[in-house]
Amino acid sequence: MPLHNLGRGMGMSHAHMPTPAFLPGLELSRRFYTEAVRSLLEEAAPGIPHTAARIGPGSEVLGYDTERSADHEWGPRLQLFLHPHDVPRHAARIRHMLAQHLPKTFHGWPTHFAATGDPDVRVMQITDGPVHHRVEVTAVSSWFRAALGFDPASGVTPAQWLATPTQLLAEVTGGAVFHDGLHTLTPARTALRWYPHDLWLHVLACQWRRIAQKEAFVGRCGEVGDELGSAVEAGRLVRDLMRLCLLMNRRYPPYGKWLGSAFARTPAAPRLTSVLTSVLAATDWHVRERHLVHAYGIVAHLHNELELTDRVDAATRPYHSRPFQVLRADRFTRALTARIKDPDLRDLATVGAVDQFIDSTDVLSDPDLTRAATDAVTGIDAVTGIDVHDGDPCGTANGGRGHRHHSG
Repeated sequence: MPLHNLGRGMGMSHAHMPTPAFLPGLELSRRFYTEAVRSLLEEAAPGIPHTAARIGPGSEVLGYDTERSADHEWGPRLQLFLHPHDVPRHAARIRHMLAQHLPKTFHGWPTHFAATGDPDVRVMQITDGPVHHRVEVTAVSSWFRAALGFDPASGVTPAQWLATPTQLLAEVTGGAVFHDGLHTLTPARTALRWYPHDLWLHVLACQWRRIAQKEAFVGRCGEVGDELGSAVEAGRLVRDLMRLCLLMNRRYPPYGKWLGSAFARTPAAPRLTSVLTSVLAATDWHVRERHLVHAYGIVAHLHNELELTDRVDAATRPYHSRPFQVLRADRFTRALTARIKDPDLRDLATVGAVDQFIDSTDVLSDPDLTRAATDAVTGIDAVTGIDVHDGDPCGTANGGRGHRHHSG
């Protein structure tokens, strides 16, 4: 999700109007459709088949919006989906009808969204002229291609799954559909509700792999007197454990701002939250490691409860001959990979979906960039699903499934 400058010029204009009582954005959008938009749509294009929804970016789509959300890119807004052949015939007239005849406010909130210094951000503001509304009029297929880079109605390839950040999958499967007269949006969202089983195993295996690569560093940093470095590595492990719990619970991890809020809704949260908080609060690496060991045991037991693999020993152990307690999380990676039936997927590099190996906001917000990154790292073209590296499925002549060992 793009990061925006929330400085001067942001926020709803409050000139001579009280701040209305907060209404969760999804409910506001639902009422906006049923009480204001639907009748104007019927007037502009009588009887036109359509679907109305509020999906895509926005804290309200994930159910995390509060009064604070109203300062930008929040308010009475939704998508109106038409048949592809109806978009060029009716969309402009519908947009114009809404601009001219929508009420200036709805339940106290302005329906006009004014420009700011950021071209990607608008804010609610009272206007005396036509309303610059946030009712998007488009086709379902066009919307998905813009949001994800593909139309799920045509099927979703393994490469497309892997090239799509979980934060985008959360946004397109979240929110609400208010009316599905086209009967196309709901099937598309259902197709994206969760990974196919083999892909789920692969993504889980790769998440455990991330933990395996870092779990010894908390102690090693601390041993050389680098408590700050130890704390940083522990924070990375906490984040990976939280994302792992969401993936095990079949929930797409959202972008960073809402990771803790999403984690709090998982069954693991009551057992893990205080433990992970203690990891982050520790100022001594021995204490930090002790809490991490506790967390590892809980998450390992959660894995075994899923019965996706044979039982994996949940006990921690020393890292080689060093006095650092680790889970050796690669054992979970191997157990999960062994259960993948698709040989092509089983042989992929254990890097996973794009947001398991890249965390750049700019990349994860752009389907073209996530597709290119996935192609380069996994060797599978995210459009065709074809191996583009001529027999080297990892695209690295010296790498294969392996990764450089970080010694020292």
